[in-house]
Amino acid sequence: MMVGFDTVNTHVSGRPHPERPLADFLANLAASWGLTVKPLPIGDGGINLLIHLPPSDRKPWLLFQSHMDTVGVEGMTGPVFDAEIRGSRMHGRGTADTKGSGAAMLWTLKNLLESGSTCPNNIALLFTVGEEVGKLGARTFSEKHLSLLGWRPFLTLVGEPTLLRPVFAHNGVARIALETRGLAAHSSTPELGRSAISAMAHLILHLEKHFIPSLQATHHLTGRARASINIIHGGQQINIIPDRCVAEMDRRIVPTEDPESVLPTLEAAIAEFCRLHPEIKAGMILQPPPYIDGPLETRHPTETRNFLNSVLNRHGIDPTPIGVPYGTDASFFAAAGLNCVVIGPGDIAQAHTSDEWIELEQLDRACAVFRDLALTPSS
Repeated sequence: MMVGFDTVNTHVSGRPHPERPLADFLANLAASWGLTVKPLPIGDGGINLLIHLPPSDRKPWLLFQSHMDTVGVEGMTGPVFDAEIRGSRMHGRGTADTKGSGAAMLWTLKNLLESGSTCPNNIALLFTVGEEVGKLGARTFSEKHLSLLGWRPFLTLVGEPTLLRPVFAHNGVARIALETRGLAAHSSTPELGRSAISAMAHLILHLEKHFIPSLQATHHLTGRARASINIIHGGQQINIIPDRCVAEMDRRIVPTEDPESVLPTLEAAIAEFCRLHPEIKAGMILQPPPYIDGPLETRHPTETRNFLNSVLNRHGIDPTPIGVPYGTDASFFAAAGLNCVVIGPGDIAQAHTSDEWIELEQLDRACAVFRDLALTPSS
């Protein structure tokens, strides 16, 4: 049912709060089962959604989390907003990333409530908005909602397609716009102008030759820091020498790095380029500020491994912590001081693809794993 809702991220679809119809549906469904539902407002009608079992003051909190939005659907060759089952797989946008996780987590809460199981933990599930671009829901929860709950989880299980392997570390990202300036002139007399596109070409070659290879920071689970320049805009008319060019860099931040060091390091590299090429005006665009999303590293690895190991082993899943190069909502939760592990059904290889799918066996196993983790004492 969740796949049937068009929740393509607002930055892609242009629609405000595309997740709201799904959030309302989930709220009504969970309430009809007897679960406690709490909308967490995000301005202008958007909401995160918190669902939990009846709580006890004496028990610690375990938080499940999944995001409701998806990437775009342009170019999809398989089902889009129909959860079509073919053989052992369910196809459709969001099946793997991450409506499969959200559905398995919600079903876990329903199962626990109906079974009357005595649970050693308070169990809550957070559905967030906007993860695919901007992470608005995770950021708002971490900065505003968390402090109002009256409790903090001992562990947050962030649903992403990991084949139910526990991800203890992932990279962060900085998205930085670079700018070069030139001098406009009529293209019939190009010698009277200075091409900002040509200047940007020199800057990109310099950064690819000197700056990007110099990134030496590494993490034992996520590898080495990386950067790439992937978008370029320049020129305004075919018969005008361009006086401005903008390129956009994707800079992956490993958990051993301080995100605050990323911009000064790049700024120094651009300054060195300008020293070598005084005829070129180049720099970073700082207004609006570059988007920076920090990395994840599980805060209490030993205790967390002890909590996860027996359950994962019981279900035939290798409990060895792994790292991944991409980012998740966990980065904002970790920045707020929460202990996080990224774990969920499905394979990241199917996420964002033209025919997204998830194995039904993965969904069944996730329900069993999440239930057993809910029934596992925190210490």
